[in-house]
Amino acid sequence: MFPHIVAFEFPSRSVSVFQLPEASLRNEVTGPYRTIRNRKVSKDEAIGKFGEMMIEMLPEDLAFTVFVPSHEAFERDLRLQVDDSLVAEKRNDTYAVVSRILGFSAVPRTLFSTTVPSGKEVFYDSLSGFTLYISKDGDGMLVVNRIRSEKVDLRRREIVVHVMDGVLMDGEFEQAVQPDYTKD
Repeated sequence: MFPHIVAFEFPSRSVSVFQLPEASLRNEVTGPYRTIRNRKVSKDEAIGKFGEMMIEMLPEDLAFTVFVPSHEAFERDLRLQVDDSLVAEKRNDTYAVVSRILGFSAVPRTLFSTTVPSGKEVFYDSLSGFTLYISKDGDGMLVVNRIRSEKVDLRRREIVVHVMDGVLMDGEFEQAVQPDYTKD
């Protein structure tokens, strides 16, 4: 009857009525008629085997944004290679590293590149509490903690995927995965 009025009846037979304010779909980031462009990611689209592992760790029905390292970034920065790191004796260690990277690079909300304002930085805490500083460069690509994206706005179910040219991780974990040059 009245779309913005909510009534509650309590056991004492009194009725409380609240009028809700108008909800605006406009804000300074999205503007009045924001169209969000997104596309489904086909299984053959290159987010890589480790990226697929990260996505599979998340619940299917909740909204997340994941900044997935590219295949090259997994090899270069973490020394993970699909042919070697997924063999039976290394699979558990690889799974532990990938799940730790997921904690650093996933936020519990959808974040398309179109919602990041040009020339401004936004920040969100990842699942592990690691702060992600997100901006957009002149080409419309996202930059997260100084790591540039290669692909943006890919979709897997409710999950938004951005493929990054590097790995998001804190300093302590970065030290742990660096090669040990002190061995003889």
